[in-house]
Amino acid sequence: MITPPCCVYVTHLVAPKYGSTVAECEDAVVVLPSRSHDYMLREPLTVGVCDGATESALAKDWARLLSRVAAEQAMERPDVLAGGAAFEEFASSAVAQWDPWLAQYTQVRVAEGRPLKWYEHTKLAEGAYATLLTVRVDPDSDPGPGSDSEASEPAWRWRAAALGDSCLFHLRDDRLVRAFPVTAAEEFGTAPNLFGSRNHDVALLACRTRLAEGRCGPGDRLFLMTDALAAWFLSASDRDSAVRQLLEFSGPDDLGGFMDWLDGLRECQQLRNDDVAVVRIDFEGR
Repeated sequence: MITPPCCVYVTHLVAPKYGSTVAECEDAVVVLPSRSHDYMLREPLTVGVCDGATESALAKDWARLLSRVAAEQAMERPDVLAGGAAFEEFASSAVAQWDPWLAQYTQVRVAEGRPLKWYEHTKLAEGAYATLLTVRVDPDSDPGPGSDSEASEPAWRWRAAALGDSCLFHLRDDRLVRAFPVTAAEEFGTAPNLFGSRNHDVALLACRTRLAEGRCGPGDRLFLMTDALAAWFLSASDRDSAVRQLLEFSGPDDLGGFMDWLDGLRECQQLRNDDVAVVRIDFEGR
């Protein structure tokens, strides 16, 4: 494996909407390898970010399953992020895990004396839905032709696949240089593309999934966000201030302050009252 001239630090925070508990949160994040936020990473890392669709049954559970499978598959098979057949195989694998999970869930409900109601069966038959953003970051000493990076010797390469409106933002010198897949706040809508737990048309899922890649050097950052926070960031009138506010939160111990900050934005009607997930990836020097 290439030994990069810089290392990576990763942290993530997930917070429920105002009025909901952490257990009810329908956003999910899985980062692999699973390390402390102050651990110096020099190996490849993968991230799965999902935003469960509230209108579907068991959306939070599907978001957690899908984000885990996405991170695992992207770690095992980097070509998943190239789309095509590899992505279709990943999608099939994720969908195939839903029914066994659901059968176990149903058994637990029976054992607890809370069997599924008739209307729950109806909703479950429709499947659960979530957006999906999958990212892989690899050591890369060769910038290659046509690189979008201005860094003289990029040390890492990122690749991303997005279905829906969870976003990746690439910052250099704390200035936005790339937004994916949504590039402007007005592009957010009420009906993003979703990954369904019973969607066996994996070719359609692959067709609707957008792909991107870029390169990072020391000092760069990646932020991965679900739609509510991403829309706030893209609509900020003072982008520099928005970045400074985000950089206030750098570890799991900051969750309480992060939730208070989100509630402040909601009170000012700057942030829609929705679950929030954010992943911060910092690229540091030697």
